[in-house]
Amino acid sequence: MRSDNQILIPGAELERRVLDALRTAGASARSAEAAVRAMMHASRVGVDSHGVRLVEHYCRMLGGGRLNKNAELKVRRTASGSAMVDGDDGLGHYAAYHAVEIGMDIAREAGVAAVGIEHSSHLGAAGAYAVAGAEHGFITFATTNTDSMVALFDGAERFHGTNPLAFAAPVPGSRPWLLDMATSSIPMNRVLLHRSLGKSLPEGVAADGLGNPTSDPYAAEMLLPLGGEAFGYKGAGLAGIATMFSALLTGTTLDPDFIPMYGTDNIHEPRNMGHFVLVIDPDKFVGGALFGQAILGYLASLRGAAARPGRPDHGAR
Repeated sequence: MRSDNQILIPGAELERRVLDALRTAGASARSAEAAVRAMMHASRVGVDSHGVRLVEHYCRMLGGGRLNKNAELKVRRTASGSAMVDGDDGLGHYAAYHAVEIGMDIAREAGVAAVGIEHSSHLGAAGAYAVAGAEHGFITFATTNTDSMVALFDGAERFHGTNPLAFAAPVPGSRPWLLDMATSSIPMNRVLLHRSLGKSLPEGVAADGLGNPTSDPYAAEMLLPLGGEAFGYKGAGLAGIATMFSALLTGTTLDPDFIPMYGTDNIHEPRNMGHFVLVIDPDKFVGGALFGQAILGYLASLRGAAARPGRPDHGAR
């Protein structure tokens, strides 16, 4: 036990325990392995709100029937550069990783692949799937819409979900470059995490039932869009982009129409979530080698950029 109340456990042991829990709950081997892979990614990069803490929730949904324990994924190729994956109401991680695999296969031929996902469930950290493509040399984008929990700019009710946007790119000799961000100021799972830890929220990230900003995690009824009180119109607009790709383009559920992830006794009805993946092969543009040189140069410039006094430089981040 550390002094900051964090418990340290070897990664392999944690992975084994989480996998055992999902398998005991009835999840098929392949879907359970995909879920563990995504949750461990989130926990390893410090996004605990989307990490292994979710295993209890997934096990409960498997037991209640909301999640199909033995999902059979189906792929429908719709054009030379596009496809749809039917997640069969199973764990969303399973469908999303498969969509990236399909996208890479298509992008090797077409240069760019757009893959929609239907009849899915909670995605977890979108960055897990963007990284999966980047690790194989592809620029990858992943997004999803989620149940309403974010106010519009100057709004007084929930409208969009947290609707993440994740981009990753390959970097020669290093881990992929990754941007994984919610279009809300924080994810709702962060509010739940702060409740469980008894910690106050940062200012300007959540609101009470009337839309008034609050730092009390127990009073928080909704989130504020990225940009907060002054510039939240930007986050609200980006959330709409995620909904367009994930729900409108795939014919799945709109943010306000989802069965809530939490706080409901309905744990048997599937949520028909939609996701979207875009995979780009640099070989079909400037070429993989030149792209690798370019991103190395870009990252060197980024890390060498001057920081303002009193702040750490970019190379230390």
